Formats: sequence, structure tokens, C-alpha cells
Amino acid sequence: MVIPEICGWIESTPVATAIRQSTWLFPAIETVHVLATVLVVGSITMLDLRLLNLAWRDYSIREVHEDVLPWVWTSFAVAALAGSLLFSSSATKYYHNVPFRIKMVLLLLVGINAAVFELGTYRRVQNSQEETRIPVLAKMAGALGLILWIAVVACGRWIGFTK
Repeated sequence: MVIPEICGWIESTPVATAIRQSTWLFPAIETVHVLATVLVVGSITMLDLRLLNLAWRDYSIREVHEDVLPWVWTSFAVAALAGSLLFSSSATKYYHNVPFRIKMVLLLLVGINAAVFELGTYRRVQNSQEETRIPVLAKMAGALGLILWIAVVACGRWIGFTK
């Protein structure tokens, strides 16, 4: 099966049909998606700003990381589930939507940035005794994270205004 055929199958499922045909279901799911996205971006921004040494300087990077990560993962899971439901309602249309495709690539890049930070840079930062000198790679991860999440949000908004 090729991707457009898979998209056609997805949007023909009972759940996708119910979302598409309901007056209130799509807007309700979209509201959950937006609120969860706000929580993801807000939470991760706290860590990114700490990595850039622009905020929460009285807290170690480890403290901020441990405080925000449960919020990030929980809200990301909710946003991803809600986004998947929204996608299912018109999968073929979204598959051909350029801002949607850009958003998906950006989310992949967000994931790569997070994985590189978590598996490498964070280990060095969390064990560092000197919080005043944040490694350049940690600062780069914070800056890149901010830029990528802003772009994800912009593309998410752009999706609704393109055909």
C-alpha cells in the first residue's frame, strides 16, 4: 500500500468518520490538542530558557529538568493522541498539506534534538558541579529547541489556513 491509500483507509475508519461528521467532535479534540501543545511548549520552554541561562538561575538544570519532564511527556502524549485523531478525520487532505508535512519534519527534528540532549549533553550537565558555566552544546540544544517549537506551532496554525 502506498501512503495515499493508507490515508484513505484511515479516514474511512468509524472513529475518523464520527469526527468528520460530528458538529462538535472536531472542535473539541482540536481544543484538547491546542491546550496540550501549550503545555508541551510552555514546559519545555522553561528548560530551554534555563539551558540558555536566561531564567530560573536559582535552580539547577537538573532540578528544572526533573520538574518539567513529566509535564512535557504527559502533555506531548495527549497532544499526539489528539493530533492523530484530527489527522484521521481527513488524512488524505492533511497528507497533501505542505504546512502539515513541514510540521511533521519539525517534530522529528524536535525529537532528534531532545534525544541528543538527553543521551549526551544532559548527562554532562546534570553531573556538573558548576552551574554558572553551561556547556555550549547545552545552550545550543536550548536555542534549537525554542526555534523548533516556535516553528512547530507556526506550522500548526498554518495548516488550518491552507487547502
